[in-house]
Amino acid sequence: MMRSVNKKVIALAAVAICGSGASLAQSAGTSKLELWGIVDAAVRHTNHEGANNSGLTRLLGGGMSQSRWGINVEEDLGGGSKALVTLENRFDADTGTPAANSPYFQLAHVGLQGPYGRLTAGRQWNVLFDLVTSTYASFPYSPYMEAYKPELGMAMGARNSNMLKYMFATPDRSWVGALQYSFDENNKFGYAGFPGAAAQIPAYVAGTLNGGAWKTAGGYLRYSAAGAAVGAGYLRTTLPGGTDVDAWTLGGSYRTGPWYLTAGYGLNKAKFAAVTSPVMGLRNAVDAGILGQFWAGQSNGGFQPGDANKRQLFKLGVGYQMTTQLNLGAHYFRGKQTGSASGLSNGNADFLVAVADYAFSKRTDAYFGVDYTRISGGRAIVLDTASNARNRTGITVGLRHRF
Repeated sequence: MMRSVNKKVIALAAVAICGSGASLAQSAGTSKLELWGIVDAAVRHTNHEGANNSGLTRLLGGGMSQSRWGINVEEDLGGGSKALVTLENRFDADTGTPAANSPYFQLAHVGLQGPYGRLTAGRQWNVLFDLVTSTYASFPYSPYMEAYKPELGMAMGARNSNMLKYMFATPDRSWVGALQYSFDENNKFGYAGFPGAAAQIPAYVAGTLNGGAWKTAGGYLRYSAAGAAVGAGYLRTTLPGGTDVDAWTLGGSYRTGPWYLTAGYGLNKAKFAAVTSPVMGLRNAVDAGILGQFWAGQSNGGFQPGDANKRQLFKLGVGYQMTTQLNLGAHYFRGKQTGSASGLSNGNADFLVAVADYAFSKRTDAYFGVDYTRISGGRAIVLDTASNARNRTGITVGLRHRF
């Protein structure tokens, strides 16, 4: 009975979005297939890194953008409606291997688009990433710097598997919005015996991050006109151990002539269960491990989460197109982490990044970026546990081609 009800709901949603079946049959059949990609490689040097704090120089498979290739398909169904397919694979250009801890296809979804919006199903960008990227991204010519992007640490992984997403817009696209829901598919970390279950946590966290299922629900709304854009979004994520994480973001941007100005705010608040038994302790440890992958790490600016349950991020940025080929941009982020019962993981962070990008053509550009991180607070607030550093400067030089 439940399966038949679900089929009816999906069928009704498809008809509502695309219109009547009679109109769909009229000019159906025309298809468009696009193969596209980005190959990006960069040399990056950071100081205060490694066990002896001597620094690290390496070749990255993505400095400004993560290298990737994708396939987009559109089929005209008639009546102003079409079917959509998106596939995207990400890889490291320095080694030619798939991106670490990632599924083969980072994006994989199919959908229908018509007069009343777009409905897609599969692994997709979540609504927080959609909003920030479209409304108040760090750089107008390339939304984020792959090697240094503290703003994405607040986007709850940026992508979600098992998702249904509905997007809508007014005819002039001054108002755009989206709703999402993803299924946990009963992916819950259970009690497999204590203390043996504790040994399962790292592998379980890695597997869950690599395309695993968790429940999400949220949406965003944005408005844009005359060079200005503003929007707000919310996403609730229920992690496999049962922790609810509420994520909010609000911000805007303004373009005038060669100038681009942007500001934003993000908040993540995790609601861990009270630890009354070894079972709940294990479940909280699983969820803290997943949340830590979102909040910490080199590409997110650093800043270990520890036992904190709340993080805020304020961002301000400016961009200037000096010539038709040269773009300059700078961004400042202020992070604040709280909720650590021990006090060891409460602290603050300042992130600063500046990038110059030179376009040789519409498809090939070179870039030079400098970033700086400084943190303060409890003893567990470090950039990484190997160096225990509290400040770090990075320099990135790279080349990127789009096809």
